[in-house]
Amino acid sequence: MNILLFAQLRDYYGASSVTFPDDELPLTVDELRSSLAGLGSEEFRQALLEPNVFCAVNQKVVEPKYIVQADDEVGFFPPMTGG
Repeated sequence: MNILLFAQLRDYYGASSVTFPDDELPLTVDELRSSLAGLGSEEFRQALLEPNVFCAVNQKVVEPKYIVQADDEVGFFPPMTGG
């Protein structure tokens, strides 16, 4: 599974995506987030675990208890601001 990272998450991780092993799925979004947090720097871990970071599965924002499957498209992103 390819997980997309946006904004500062991408910057802290150093890449726009993370490959996650399909054999570890299904997981909830919370479980996936915790697993991903261990793959990067401390800065990345802290940013990813912030409660205001959103997760989208198949381009729809989902709740932390949503179950992620191997064929889902997953993205994590911080809140957006604009004007």
